[in-house]
Amino acid sequence: MQDRTRVRAEAERLTALFEETGAVPFRTSILQPAETLLDLYGEDIRARAYVTRDPSAGEMMLRPDFTAPLVQAHLAGRGGITRYTYVGEVFRMQDGGGSGRPIEYLQVGLELFPTDDPAAAEAEVFATISRALQGLNLRAAMGDIGLLQAAVSGLSTSPARRAALLRHLWRPRRFRALLERFSGRTDTLEHRVKLLKKLETASVSDVMAEAAPMIGIRSGAEIENRITALKQDAQTPPISPEEVALIDDLLAIQAAPADALERLRDLAVDMPAIEPAVACVSARFAALDALDIDVSAALFEGSYGRTSLEYYDGFVFGFYAENRPDLSPVATGGRYDALTRALGQEVAAVGGVIRPALVLEVQG
Repeated sequence: MQDRTRVRAEAERLTALFEETGAVPFRTSILQPAETLLDLYGEDIRARAYVTRDPSAGEMMLRPDFTAPLVQAHLAGRGGITRYTYVGEVFRMQDGGGSGRPIEYLQVGLELFPTDDPAAAEAEVFATISRALQGLNLRAAMGDIGLLQAAVSGLSTSPARRAALLRHLWRPRRFRALLERFSGRTDTLEHRVKLLKKLETASVSDVMAEAAPMIGIRSGAEIENRITALKQDAQTPPISPEEVALIDDLLAIQAAPADALERLRDLAVDMPAIEPAVACVSARFAALDALDIDVSAALFEGSYGRTSLEYYDGFVFGFYAENRPDLSPVATGGRYDALTRALGQEVAAVGGVIRPALVLEVQG
């Protein structure tokens, strides 16, 4: 077990570095209202969070991160503050027993709310965290969720299918299953296949009448609407093999930033919907270069960030220990404008966190 005094000292070092950039310390309670976090992150967070109930405050959650309460405080008015830092414990349940990963750990963060140049802010957060970790044997990985969002939004298919794919960007297996079904390749759910076959010769109301007694909390009207939606979806032409191949090519990118940008520009010729997102990637690399940050050894991945919390909607990055694949990322971050929008007012927002205990672990 690590010496808590050393971990706390490393956290103070990192916090001081962030404060030197002009970041203002932010503090918030360990117990957070669960309703807000569940609304933002979905019920998936419940499986990894510690939830309790207070007679006066309702359902509460041990703080899974700082970002949501910080955004709420910022939007409520913080006197023109545009950058923050924080330090404190966060709590996450770990999958399975014996993983060895902590359920409580210290986190130090830097959050920026730029008012003019988003690419410069992204570069600054990445550069500041990179310099804070200087001297460690870490590799950097990066990506951009906005690329995949733009690619899906540009597909020649129904709005319902695009919405379903966008909803499951952060669930790669579910996303793949939907893409396979929408392209006409396969449908893995036997009962849905049988239902659609029956609907070829029977009406929705006839199928409902033949069904077994209703079980569960859905009303008859809700079930009928769902069957109708499935029938309508089945009549939608499949997504073309060419468009599926372009999505696959985007997700398969794993290259140095300069090479990745060249491949993205090539893809944009056949997938014009991603052109604005590719321009953002290009501007970000230029901003990093202006800060003298060499990212030639970093890996840009088209699928990077898809297993993170769902509020990232643009630039995403992480720093990993080269010789310790068993460790979680030492630092992560990205753009999360979508989270501010969900909380009532869309503003540019980008940030990152470092885990001081992992910094010490890598140092040895």
